[in-house]
Amino acid sequence: MPRPIARVLTLLELLQSGGLRTVAELAARLEVDERTVRRYADHLLDLDVPVESVRGRHGGYRLAAGYRMPPLMLSDDEALAVLLGLVAGQRAGLMSAAGTASETAAAKIRRVLPERLGRRLDAVLDSLAFTTPPRTPAVPETAVLLAIADAVRHHRPVSIRYTAADGRHSERTLHPYGLVAHSGRWYVSGGDPAVGEERTFRLDRIADARTLPGTFDPPTGFDPAERVLAGLATAPYRHEVTARVQETAEYVRARLPAGLAIVEELPPEDGPDPEGGHWSRVEMRVERLDWLPAVLASLDRPFVIERPDELRGLITAFAARLADSARNTPPGAGPGPISVAD
Repeated sequence: MPRPIARVLTLLELLQSGGLRTVAELAARLEVDERTVRRYADHLLDLDVPVESVRGRHGGYRLAAGYRMPPLMLSDDEALAVLLGLVAGQRAGLMSAAGTASETAAAKIRRVLPERLGRRLDAVLDSLAFTTPPRTPAVPETAVLLAIADAVRHHRPVSIRYTAADGRHSERTLHPYGLVAHSGRWYVSGGDPAVGEERTFRLDRIADARTLPGTFDPPTGFDPAERVLAGLATAPYRHEVTARVQETAEYVRARLPAGLAIVEELPPEDGPDPEGGHWSRVEMRVERLDWLPAVLASLDRPFVIERPDELRGLITAFAARLADSARNTPPGAGPGPISVAD
C-alpha cells in the first residue's frame, strides 16, 4: 500500500478512537508535518468521511458524532496480524464455545481484502507449520465469558451456576478479580464472600453467569495469573512430592512450570548442607511418579528427596538405566576408547 494512502487510513483510525486530536499530535503520530495532516484531512473529506475542523489554540480534527467507518480497511501488516492471531488463538484454545467463530471471522476478513493481498496472506497461512500440536480446548460459553469480563472491569459481583470436577452442582456469588487463559482453559479468580476465601473456577464449568447489583473493591496487588498457577500446583493429586534442590529459586522456577511446582528458596541454615550454597524447596502434587526422575535429573543440580520414599527407588532405577545405556556400544563399533592412568 503506498505510504500516503496508508497514512490517510491511519489518520482515520486515530480519529475513530474518539475525541479531538490536535494537529500537532496527529503530525507526530503520522510522522509528517502539520501541513500534510491538513491535506490528509482533506482527502478524507473527499471520501465523504465527516471530518470536523475545530479552530483555536487547542483546535484540531474530530469525526462527526455517530460516524462509523463502513468498510474494513486493513494494511498488509494489520491483515496479517489479524489472521495469524485468529489461527494462533484457535490452536491455543483462546475461543468461545462457538468453535467455528475464528474460522468464520477469518473467512469474512479474507473476503473483503484486495485479491493481491489475499493471495499473499493465503501463501503465508498455507506454508505455516506449528511445532506443537493443536490443543483440545475446554471452551467457555461466550455469554459467560463476556459477562464475567464485564464484571471484572466494573468490579461487580456475579452469580454463577458451577459444576465441580466430581459432578457436584452449586450456585454461588463471586467477586471476580481477573480472567486467566492457561493451557487451553479459561479461569476466573476472585473472592467467594460466602466462605471468605479466594477461589478459582474454570469457565467451561460455569453454566450461567448473572451480574448482581452493587460493587466490590478488589485486593491491592492481586495477580490472577499467579493465583491460578499456584492453585494448579497445589491441587489435590495422588502423590505429594517434596524435594530440596541445591540451587536458587530463580534457577529452579525457570525450569519447572509454575503450574507444576511451588518453589521456595531456603535460608542457608535450613539446607541439607549449610556450606553448600543456595538450596530451594520444591513441592509438587502429581498423579504419577514415573516421569519425575527425568524432570529432576534435567535440573542438573544435586537434590534430596524428602517424600515420598517410593520416588527414591524410581530415581535409583532411572540412574541405573542411564548408566547401562552409557556403557552400551552400537553393533560393530568395537570396544570403546582405552583409558590410560597417569
